Formats: sequence, C-alpha cells, structure tokens
Amino acid sequence: MASDLIIRGKYEKAITPFIGKQLIKVLTGQRRVGKSYILRQTMDTIKRSDPGAHLIFINKEDLAFDTIHTASDLNVYVINNTREGVKNYVFIDEVQEVDEFEKALRSLLLNPVYDLYCTGSNARMLSGELATLLSGRYIEIPVYSLSYPEFLQFHRLESSADSLMRFLQYGGLPYLMHLEWNGEIIHEYLKGVYNTVMYRDIVMRNEVRNIVFLENLVRFLADNTGQLFSARKISEYLKSQHISIATSQVISYLNHLANAFLVLKVERLDIAGKKIFEIGEKFYFQDLGLRNTVFEYKLTDLGKMMENAVYNHLRYHDYEVWVGSTGPYEIDFVGRKRGETLYVQVCYLLSESSTIEREFGNLERIDDNYPKIVVSMDEFSGNTSKGIRHVNLRKFLESEW
Repeated sequence: MASDLIIRGKYEKAITPFIGKQLIKVLTGQRRVGKSYILRQTMDTIKRSDPGAHLIFINKEDLAFDTIHTASDLNVYVINNTREGVKNYVFIDEVQEVDEFEKALRSLLLNPVYDLYCTGSNARMLSGELATLLSGRYIEIPVYSLSYPEFLQFHRLESSADSLMRFLQYGGLPYLMHLEWNGEIIHEYLKGVYNTVMYRDIVMRNEVRNIVFLENLVRFLADNTGQLFSARKISEYLKSQHISIATSQVISYLNHLANAFLVLKVERLDIAGKKIFEIGEKFYFQDLGLRNTVFEYKLTDLGKMMENAVYNHLRYHDYEVWVGSTGPYEIDFVGRKRGETLYVQVCYLLSESSTIEREFGNLERIDDNYPKIVVSMDEFSGNTSKGIRHVNLRKFLESEW
C-alpha cells in the first residue's frame, strides 16, 4: 500500500461514509487533478479497516487493461478476479474509456459482494443513459486540483506572498510536487497535460475537425478570463479576425471544453429576481497552471488570475456559484451552500477611492444580511465598511467560507 500518500482530507471525508454501501462512488474531474491518487487513498483506508478485503483495480490508462473495451469485457474481468467469501472492492480509473460502461456498473451493483468506485474525466458520463440506469444508485464527488492550503502541504511551503504567486502561476496539479521549481520544466509538464486533455478528451472523443479554431477559442477564453460574453460575441470577434464560425459551432466547442473540465462555465443570476439569465456567461479555468500554459503568464493579468482563484476556491468548498447582477451593477460571485449565501467582489488593489466605491458600493446595493466580502491583494485585512469585510487574497484562500 502507498503509505507515503498525503491525505487529501476533503475527499476522505466525502468518500468514507459511503464505503461498503450499495452506491457507486463516482469521482469526476479534469485529468491529472488527482482522481487516481484519491482512489489509492481510499484503497489504503479500506485495507486499514478491513485487512481481508479484496481489491480489484482497473486503470484504463494502463496498457495491461487494454483488452477491456466494452461493458461485457469489464463485467467478465471483474467476475474472473472476484474472491469468494470476502467483500470485493472494485476500482475503475477513467471508466469512460469503456464503451457502455454503465451497463456493467448496473449489473455489478446488483451483487452485494461488490463495492464500486470509478473515476471519469468527462462531465457527460453522469448524464443521459447513466443517470437513467443508475438513478439514485450513485454519488458524484467532484475532484479539483489542489487548493492553496493543499498546495502548501504538497510542496512543503509556508504561506507567503511568494508561495501565493507560485500557486497563481503554476496552479495545483498534484504531480508538480515531484518536479523542480524550474519554470521550463513545469511548463513542459503542464503543456503535456494540456495536450492530453485537448487531443484525447476533446478532439478525439468529440471528433473535432476544426482544431485550429478550438485552440484559438481556448486562447480567447484565457485572455478573457472573468469577462462576460456570449457565444455570439465570440463568433463576432472571430469574424473581425476574418474567421467565420457559426454561433452554434462556438456553443458546441464551448461545451466540449466544459465537459472535459478544462474550463468551467458560470451563469449570471439576477439577485433581486433570483432568475438565471440565458445570455452572458463567464468562463474560468479549472487549473490556473493550464490557463497560463495556454496564454503567456503576465503580471498584468494578475487580476484575472485572482478572480479565477477565488472562483476555484468557492467551488472547491462546494458552493454553487453564479455571477451576480443587481440592475446595471455586477457582483463577481454569488455563492450558495446549504441554504446560505455569500457575495464576493475581487479586485487587484484598493488603492483608488473610485475602486473602493465601486467594489464596496456594488455590495451595498444588495438588500439582505448575508456575508459580503471584497478580496484584494492588499495586505491589510479584516476592515469592514457597513458590514462588508475586506480580506486579503492569501487569507481568503487559506480559509473555509
């Protein structure tokens, strides 16, 4: 067993109550964010609590399992490797690589001798037929790249301004802990991950033909991180660059990127009317390191990276997140969790009175008593204005909200 694992407590807490239960535990997220690592973590937990447990592990990225192509292949493999008289814990890594895998999962779930766990790198795996066949019989556990506290733990760093800048530049893919702090080495690794996501999970899986447009679209999203726009605006921008692409194709390609978890879409919410707008969205990158690999890392983009980091932090802590709208004024994030709401504005520095008035003023217009926070890079923290708190970015990322 992997005794050297650094425990990612968030996921241990999410999975442990369901160990041994007749539910499929499905870990979803972008490639290389640590889903396989969490499977290993769970296997260690099971072996400690049940030394007689029999573990069946299938890794679809390993050539040793290349003969498992279909649901029937998967079912036969598990049955042939089942041990009688004990609980059999089945772990399937990148299950979406098996055609109609949901049929095998449904069949295996009928037998209480099995406890099932799987990972997937495509958001569509829990839609359509899988949701129909397994309705009420699975739990989804989204997995994200390392949070800032996890980043510090994995890299054995103290929290500091320098550590925060490393996090914003290189992101939180767990494998970075095995690499030197060398910009070229890290860039080459992140470039390899990006290419795998793009060409294996997006181009090949969706039979994308216009690869040049897809790559330009990702660069556009990276350059416009945190900007409100629609597929029509993107299409119009591309036309201004003498690239003719239909709005419907832009929407299709955006969905491909989101389904592979490369980017995450945030819809707009009318705070007063609690209505979701159909037009105008923001897109953020699941991992900042990949964003900065696609689009050159520049200090002038620090505001965009800060906003992306705040969004990722809220998602990591299980908030549903929208872009807020109150009349003509925008609230960067409206987060909701367990019936509670949190409003967050993000800006680089509160050095100008006009900036202070804008960021705090937008929050003051919200007529309720839920917490309201302005996050910036300013080192001072904890000040309030009419009940609205100011929090330094590093402190915000270190805390659970």
